[in-house]
Amino acid sequence: MGGVRILVVQLSKNDPPGPLGEWLVAAGAEIDVVLPGEQELPADFSEHQGVVVLGGEMGAYDDAQHPWLAGVRGLLSKAVGERVPVLAVCLGAQLLAAATGGQVRAMRKGPEVGTLLIAKRDVAAEDPLFGPVPLTPDVLQFHFDEVAVLPPSAQLLASSPKCENQLFRVGDCAYGLQGHIETTTDLVLQWAEGSPEGTAAARPGQLERDHLDEFHADLAETWQPVAERFARFVATPPEDRKASRFLPLA
Repeated sequence: MGGVRILVVQLSKNDPPGPLGEWLVAAGAEIDVVLPGEQELPADFSEHQGVVVLGGEMGAYDDAQHPWLAGVRGLLSKAVGERVPVLAVCLGAQLLAAATGGQVRAMRKGPEVGTLLIAKRDVAAEDPLFGPVPLTPDVLQFHFDEVAVLPPSAQLLASSPKCENQLFRVGDCAYGLQGHIETTTDLVLQWAEGSPEGTAAARPGQLERDHLDEFHADLAETWQPVAERFARFVATPPEDRKASRFLPLA
């Protein structure tokens, strides 16, 4: 996979690439981290073969306070149109949906916060990234908005009791994941300290250090292989990507 470069769009200083970035590098990819609130986004994908978009505390339509959000949506729309692989997390997933014809709104069932299971749909079994993932994997949830309507070209891959559109694919290579896989215990505790409303929405004990340490060990076991598959997916020419879980070896 020599030469594969992935653009990592960090929407907030409060949500760095963390372990996800480390997993991508360990899989052989180079990553370039850009904070669009402070730096310009690339105009095209001439130097990058894949895109990761992380989370943030702002809303997907908060352009008045964060005018650079329009540029991120534009980048995601361009990536989908050019079949550049995308892995978009939390707010990133919401921006992916908004950029491609979906709708985002405040969660009707209230905030979803904690270390929670999502349930894969049957159609996910043959997906090249998520097919091998367990049927009910854990992710870290910490969100107040949701993708209410999927884009017309999207395929739903997983849901949770509070949030139907937990994991989806737009086209054949752009993925939105509402939960977090890039966190650490310290980062989650930082979020909890800054969000009394979010903390109140979590079940007792779920935001305690011992529980989060154990959770993140399990998280790595499930999701590091997904990051590795994403790096391999990025390295695979579009004409060689298959609509199944069996990717050609890089």
